[in-house]
Amino acid sequence: MGEKNKQRKSIFGKWWEPVRKWFYPTWLLYELSIRFYDYAIAVHNYFIEHQDYLASYVGEISTQTLAIFCSVATFIICSAFLTMPACFLLYTFFKTENVSATPFEDKIKKYF
Repeated sequence: MGEKNKQRKSIFGKWWEPVRKWFYPTWLLYELSIRFYDYAIAVHNYFIEHQDYLASYVGEISTQTLAIFCSVATFIICSAFLTMPACFLLYTFFKTENVSATPFEDKIKKYF
């Protein structure tokens, strides 16, 4: 019974076990930041493409300001509500021996 509660060794070796709890969340943070940066650039480009239409209502400088504000807001909102919680959960998953108390977790951790 005691053997089932023990976490299995990683296929990458012993050196990987202390590194993985930092590597996976950091990798996730990097990947999502790049994706959300692309979203922010797309939002900015959308406003720039429709600048003539928007400028007739609010002015050219206001359109640029709105484009920058919306792109920065997109990046901040996505990072705050999606990236940070996901990284924290991933860190907790690898730091705690068995978060969900299921045999499936032990099986999947073996491969990571």
